[in-house]
Amino acid sequence: MFQMEKQNLQTGAGGQCGDCNTCTRQCNYSVLGRRSHDGETLYTMIIYSENFAGILNQITAVFTRRQINIESLNVCASSTPGVHKYTITCWCTESMVKMLTKQIEKKIDVLQANYFTDEEIFFNESCLIKISTPVLLENSEVSKAIRRNGASIMEVNNTFSIVERKGKSNTITELYNALNALGAVIQFVRSGRIAVTRSHIEHLEAYLSERQNEINSHKS
Repeated sequence: MFQMEKQNLQTGAGGQCGDCNTCTRQCNYSVLGRRSHDGETLYTMIIYSENFAGILNQITAVFTRRQINIESLNVCASSTPGVHKYTITCWCTESMVKMLTKQIEKKIDVLQANYFTDEEIFFNESCLIKISTPVLLENSEVSKAIRRNGASIMEVNNTFSIVERKGKSNTITELYNALNALGAVIQFVRSGRIAVTRSHIEHLEAYLSERQNEINSHKS
């Protein structure tokens, strides 16, 4: 859903729809990150489920029913065999994120769901930017912007070059803005957030341990 929305916006220079300050389209995606979220907080939800087909659709349906837009989504295998981890970010109120978490946990194959603010987790993103090699060679400010923003060049050919950057959301946005202002950007894509908690307690491990104890007590 998120990727499709970005692809639909790629109609203007730099692979984006244009200036988000002057654009009149009512879209839910902004490269510049200047959407208004009065009274809302960016929450990161970390969800664990068993590895069955259709779970992702069940989870995203909870957001759709509440008309909450998913800002980013990352799905990967967790450190626990047979368990998948979903990292989802969304802007909403605390009461709404509590409701979303409870509804997601009610799903049969979902093991656990928790929500966090940025202060409660370590998180990161990455991006790839395809830039024009002729512009890179002609304008020294392009290479300066890449170095200044802590990015690296992965590939160079006569037509285009690939720039990679890992870091927080704002650092990726700053790199894109700098290169786009120089007219160098051809394509731009960024990943979903990956995150681990700052807590000394591993919530999933504690849950699985409690569940195993319950199973053992029933057997005895």
